[in-house]
Amino acid sequence: MNLNLYGYGPEEDRKWLIVDFGVTFGDLSTPGIDVILPDPKFIEERSEDLLGIVLTHGHEDHMGAVAHMWERLRCPIYATPFTAWLMRDRLAERGLLKKAEVHEIGLSSRFEIGPFDLQMITLTHSIPEPNGLAIRTPAGLVLHTGDWKIDADPLLGESTDVAAIESLADEGVMAMVCDSTNVFTPGEAGSELGVRDSLIELVGEQTGRVAIAAFASNVARLQTAIEAAEANGRRVCLVGRSMHRMTAAAKAVGMLSATQPFVEEEEAGYFPHNKILYLCTGSQGEPRAALSRIATNSHRNVTLNDGDAVIFSSRIIPGNEKGIFELMNQLASRGVKIITEKDRHVHVSGHPCRDELRQMYEWARPNVAIPVHGERRHLIEHAALASSLGVPHTLTPHNGAIIRITRDGAEIVDEAPAGRLHLDGKFLVDAQAESIRERRKLSHAGIVTLAVSVDPRGQLIAGPDVRGIGLPDSSEFDLDDFLDALADAAERAFDGLGKKERRDLETIEEALRRAVRREADRIWGKKPIVEIMALSA
Repeated sequence: MNLNLYGYGPEEDRKWLIVDFGVTFGDLSTPGIDVILPDPKFIEERSEDLLGIVLTHGHEDHMGAVAHMWERLRCPIYATPFTAWLMRDRLAERGLLKKAEVHEIGLSSRFEIGPFDLQMITLTHSIPEPNGLAIRTPAGLVLHTGDWKIDADPLLGESTDVAAIESLADEGVMAMVCDSTNVFTPGEAGSELGVRDSLIELVGEQTGRVAIAAFASNVARLQTAIEAAEANGRRVCLVGRSMHRMTAAAKAVGMLSATQPFVEEEEAGYFPHNKILYLCTGSQGEPRAALSRIATNSHRNVTLNDGDAVIFSSRIIPGNEKGIFELMNQLASRGVKIITEKDRHVHVSGHPCRDELRQMYEWARPNVAIPVHGERRHLIEHAALASSLGVPHTLTPHNGAIIRITRDGAEIVDEAPAGRLHLDGKFLVDAQAESIRERRKLSHAGIVTLAVSVDPRGQLIAGPDVRGIGLPDSSEFDLDDFLDALADAAERAFDGLGKKERRDLETIEEALRRAVRREADRIWGKKPIVEIMALSA
């Protein structure tokens, strides 16, 4: 969920640039929420001074929020060809393609936006065209790395432009804002070339149908999977919307051009089992993704059974363990062989490990290290590593920190709002919205609704009528007895009201609500959400 702001100039005339604007995804703590975005309130209030959005690459956590938020900010977007294709596709989905201004910029290009003199620095990552961004102003030069690793054999695209980074160092890098994801992992992330060789061998060992689950954005991995299939006489069938989207983007910029045409899902079932390879979305156990539907035998075209194999060519993202293990168990119960990175060399990370971080600091030689892209412990460890490598100054910001960077160092000088927005169906709501709190409560203790009807004299003429959702039904105290006890508590509370109070519907509702919650807590030990409807006859 990256959102970085760079500002230059005096406070009364400061110009701003967004670098990346991404999303993260919901979990069990955000019921009903699939997508979470950073709240751009701070820059939205300064949108007249916002000059543009520059995207370092096409991963959702770096560009996924732009289409959702563009109408609030209404500024030009800058990206290299592959990322620009994905960005236009997202904008088109929301009917914004003709409104938004997308500038396609070349790899390694240098261009100006207001007072910002910008240069794309070619790096390697797990998606095509990852870029670092050199940001020059009259105050000095900052290197924003984005996501990266060092891969001498990336298979797709160019390798890291070391000469460009060293040239920046000679110019003088005031600060490097750098990826911290794998700072605790020793050594190097590894090369895509090694994965290709391993996958070719592994696919060749299988006699049944093979499915490879991978991140669709890792086009180099898709290329690897395709080569592994074709080297073993198999054709490739894409399964999942993201697979089709990413391969279309890749082909639009000249990638994947040497592969055989993909087999349609409807045709793949007619191929001999040892002649087809499915390239699937859903490596993280997403319930609506292709692999989950295959595992539950609910996919309309693809079936996997005894003798088939699924290769998880990805890592488990923390927080997704439960869904992934459930998916694997469903596949295993169908007799499908499961192969992961713990079994064979089928995945490498797209982020730098410690030796790669050391190398980057040796190339860039920044005066200040500002770690980003990781949890708090990652940032602290990254800063300690930078200090051990001789970087004079380090700083570990929290979300919202406003940092002044000068040739003498950097310091946190203020704090900006840094909240979250939830995409709730078609609506964007604040992460602290009452609806989200209510859903969490519902998931914990259910809901009780109770209705009563009173006449103009304040006499009870109907009810209490009680309904419950999410309440327990146990042998010790069955649900009917539970609801009867709640109704009795509500009636006692009503009887305890004075004549004047019984003619005030709001007073009735509050008294009954408190009584029902107390009784539920006495019986159950939990306080459900209680909704009272008092009606006047």
